[in-house]
Amino acid sequence: MEKITVSICTGTACFVMGASEILLLGEQLPPELKDRVEIEGVTCFENCKNPQCGKAPFVKVNDEIVESATLVSVLEKIQQVAALQK
Repeated sequence: MEKITVSICTGTACFVMGASEILLLGEQLPPELKDRVEIEGVTCFENCKNPQCGKAPFVKVNDEIVESATLVSVLEKIQQVAALQK
């Protein structure tokens, strides 16, 4: 199975708006996904500078941006991507 890459913006705006909680994602992954997901922090996607991109925090799951991300919305996106890879 192909790995799912989760990139979490750790820039100031994203961190303050909830990315700090999303960085705990690894602890919340279901057992069947733990070996399939790579989690990384990135300095900044610079999406917060473009009002058309939505609101912080931003997380990228593979190549798809999740805006106004929460731990729950990121987990849901990971599960959607994993289901499509089956």
